Amino acid sequence: MKKSSQADFHAPGQGDAQSQSAPSTEVAFADTDLGRRLLAVMADGTASNRTIAEHLLRNPVRITAWSIEDLAGAIGVSNATLSRFARAVGYSGYPDLRAGMAETLQTVLRPVEKLRSSFDRADPTQAAISEGLETTLAHLSRVADQLAGGTQLSELVARLNAARSIYVMGFGLSAHVAGLLALGLQPFCGNLVNVVEFGGTEVAAGRLMNLGEGDVLIAIAFPRYAQAALHLAGFAKSRRAHVVAITDSPVSPLAQRADTVLLAESAHPVLSSSLTAAVLMVETLVTAMMLSNRDNVARAESLTDAISSYLHNP
Repeated sequence: MKKSSQADFHAPGQGDAQSQSAPSTEVAFADTDLGRRLLAVMADGTASNRTIAEHLLRNPVRITAWSIEDLAGAIGVSNATLSRFARAVGYSGYPDLRAGMAETLQTVLRPVEKLRSSFDRADPTQAAISEGLETTLAHLSRVADQLAGGTQLSELVARLNAARSIYVMGFGLSAHVAGLLALGLQPFCGNLVNVVEFGGTEVAAGRLMNLGEGDVLIAIAFPRYAQAALHLAGFAKSRRAHVVAITDSPVSPLAQRADTVLLAESAHPVLSSSLTAAVLMVETLVTAMMLSNRDNVARAESLTDAISSYLHNP
């Protein structure tokens, strides 16, 4: 599958009118007509236009209150550049673009505000816990919608089965998700490397030195994104390896360095990032890999037999 920054990106679960939960503002905005136009600019635009598009996609609510001078100063471009950008994406100028964003956000935020208003009447602590639970369950539902019934997962599994070597990489909290993925894939991959299993960035970079065409790097990063993950994903791309990103948004800096993007939203009302959806993504990928061919099923059975004597059997 092509990376989700292309114009055909759709936020999973967006069309479920019965669901009380909604995608994060950033992801929902990216799935609007205006959002898809901005994603197309990020994929094919000039350097300055890509910078502007990313800032709009990352800060859709804030932008509606900013003057052209505010935005120009924040991202280091001229007022004239912003005006040309607005015309390039179909508006008469920056004020018209800002009004278009505000109109788009009214539709995007309506289900979110409906949910939040129900928490405003509750105890603040309990409201935060309830919102966290609702948000996390919504993230899980959209991972299921993204992977069920489509070709994205089967295409990725076919690529992994054909890969010369598979590298799994995550720093910080994402290192734990990478560890789960590496552990799950290990029995079914002839050569799998957990890039950040121990050691820092220098050790991780050393493990990638033999990476090249025919290899796959699965990179995992969520806010706040580790700079090392972004740098090494770019390195893998330059070596013509296929880069798979497991990340939170189509405008994640990791997504912009990837060939295939798997979205696992991570927004949380209290925590800096929630990894629950990422764990579901990992478990689904491992399951699909295990069931992808008879040899892998046989390997799973052999592994079960090998460890059965060490497990409690009441």
